[in-house]
Amino acid sequence: MHAETSGVNRRAFIAGAGAACAGFGMAPRLALERAEIAITLDLEMSRNYPTPDATHWDFEKGNLDDATKRYAVEAAKRVHEQGGRIHFFALGRTMEQPDVSWLQSIATQGHPVGNHSYDHVNVKAKQIADVQFRFKRAPWLAEGKSVTELIADNIRLGKTAIKTRAGIDVSGFRTPGGFPNGLRDRPDLQRLLFDQGYTWVSSLYPAHPIGQAPTAETFRAIVAAQSEAQPFVYPSGLIEVPMSPISDVTAFRSGHWKLPTFLEAIERAVGWAIDHRATFDFLAHPSCLVVEDPKFEAIDLICKLVRNAGKNAALVDLGTIAARAKQT
Repeated sequence: MHAETSGVNRRAFIAGAGAACAGFGMAPRLALERAEIAITLDLEMSRNYPTPDATHWDFEKGNLDDATKRYAVEAAKRVHEQGGRIHFFALGRTMEQPDVSWLQSIATQGHPVGNHSYDHVNVKAKQIADVQFRFKRAPWLAEGKSVTELIADNIRLGKTAIKTRAGIDVSGFRTPGGFPNGLRDRPDLQRLLFDQGYTWVSSLYPAHPIGQAPTAETFRAIVAAQSEAQPFVYPSGLIEVPMSPISDVTAFRSGHWKLPTFLEAIERAVGWAIDHRATFDFLAHPSCLVVEDPKFEAIDLICKLVRNAGKNAALVDLGTIAARAKQT
């Protein structure tokens, strides 16, 4: 449970970092003292899970089912026993459920919980109907608000809900959905996040091939994309901590991959990060993994790879990666 930087320190940081950066953002730096490997889980319901015809989650992303919550709790326990931490991202709407003690237990173990907005909004939407399926079906919920105001309120409410209901100070913000260019094209969103107390964001997900029958070239391209998933600082001073390909929903839902193929991609990508002393941010969703990887093989594999790397790698949270990126 971590609080973000205070307003005074944040303004000083923005000024210093802004002067140090140029162009679209500071170039990613590789060759760290040790590889930084993060496991991040977005706590939301995923379309087509647990059954292919499940599309109603589009309107209630935060209404987590019991299987998803149990998977999150067990994943937290397994990684905690390995001496690591998972960085979770929660939706404010989940705080409307009768019981949030499961999330509190995760935070008590030391796993940070970030804000994922209240309703899983598209922060780059241009029209109200595109912000979230909920607002297209029930536009009166956004009545009187501009797109910018609706998005800003949804981000603010997510943080408020998690603090008010669960007593958790959010650690960072992850955009629902990732963008190949992160927030490079949206300095206004960078300012919005700064204004709400955030010093880092996780919004960039590099473009890469998928293929329903992955080839050796597919794996090579995914590994090559890891260099585009390294943390950097935007000219505004906001730190970007990208998500690393390939995510579970991309592999299983979009690519129709099988678990062994997914595990091979993870092993190659994490191996690259360890060899290059770089970062890797595993992006996954318990609502997907509980169906596709019920025995936690992906998470166990990552823990094993880090353990076998000894002093050359460590399991860390995104706040640790952001703090290091700020220093470089």
